[in-house]
Amino acid sequence: MSLRDQVETLLPNWERWYPSLFDAASDLGLIKARVCEPGSLLLSRRHQKVRQQAEDAHREKWGGQPTE
Repeated sequence: MSLRDQVETLLPNWERWYPSLFDAASDLGLIKARVCEPGSLLLSRRHQKVRQQAEDAHREKWGGQPTE
């Protein structure tokens, strides 16, 4: 069930009272904010992990030494 469907099930005509689906879902408790480490939000760190996983998979399949 999509977020829109959940909101519409709990609060039909939600668009009368809320400017966005996000606001309605937040007030209904369907979505909640989570506290996370600020560094985890940096795209460079996310991309670094993906790049590292790709390099590890390549080395595992084709061999080679890690670059330093």
